[in-house]
Amino acid sequence: MDADLGHDTVRRFLVDGQPVRGHWVRLGGAWRELRANVEYPPPVRALLGEAVAASVLLAATLKFRGRLTLQIQGSGAVKLLVAQCTHEFGVRAVAHYDESLTAAIGGEVCVGEAFRALAGEGGRFTVTIEADERNLRYQGIVPVAGHSLAQSLEEYFNASEQLPTRVQLAADAEGCVGLLVQKLPQAAEHAGADALWRSVEVGMSRLSPQALLRESVESQVGTLLPEYDVRLFRGAPVSFECRCGEGRVTSLLRALGADEVREILAEEGAVTVTCEFCRRPYRFDAEAVEALFTDSGASDVSPLIH
Repeated sequence: MDADLGHDTVRRFLVDGQPVRGHWVRLGGAWRELRANVEYPPPVRALLGEAVAASVLLAATLKFRGRLTLQIQGSGAVKLLVAQCTHEFGVRAVAHYDESLTAAIGGEVCVGEAFRALAGEGGRFTVTIEADERNLRYQGIVPVAGHSLAQSLEEYFNASEQLPTRVQLAADAEGCVGLLVQKLPQAAEHAGADALWRSVEVGMSRLSPQALLRESVESQVGTLLPEYDVRLFRGAPVSFECRCGEGRVTSLLRALGADEVREILAEEGAVTVTCEFCRRPYRFDAEAVEALFTDSGASDVSPLIH
């Protein structure tokens, strides 16, 4: 992808004078950093990338302070997939999958039979919003729908907000991208809104995964709505953000207790804690372990991070 395509950015756009809004996101460096410590098979990687882009699009449509979690759980090759995005567009994600089932799925495109094989039959698509204010928590659950994650996301909006929504998602090893367009409730008050929405649907169908990944947002919006004036707003940065950190790991080990941690050290030669999300390993040698449980060294513990 070209360097000028707005990597690690989410942008909002509106059709002037019409009840249609949209959001676009592309991740490059943040997507690669998210996977720095784990190598996913291509089809799993593609689905995970689409889910990360989808989580940012979902967060962008909301006004909240907190964390949004998108989860896919089913009987397919991917047993559990979780993508999280904060209100400041910090993202992290993880996928648990069956290696033998995944090996039978070819390619990097998560549509049609490949998507159904990954998500499985009877899968659930869950969106959870945890707002910092007053500890509010909202959860919406819909069946995994259609033959793509984008169709499942459309069904979520139809069920939870009754907003006609069209979504396109794509991902490869270098980046992931998403485009979401919505018809707002006041559409009935605007002449020409139905014709505009038909144009949106046709335009979305013309956007291939390759175009999503390689073309600029200006080009994509131009393809989507060639006959309308579109206002494209300044983008907000998106970054990889995992909450593991040295402080959380040392607190976890202290909670286990000195005897148990020293027993692990004796058996393994070192104590290694790996973050479930980013797979970053924190390794404590004998000196670092002893510092965990001494008053003088407690504030100076520094694990080796690989």
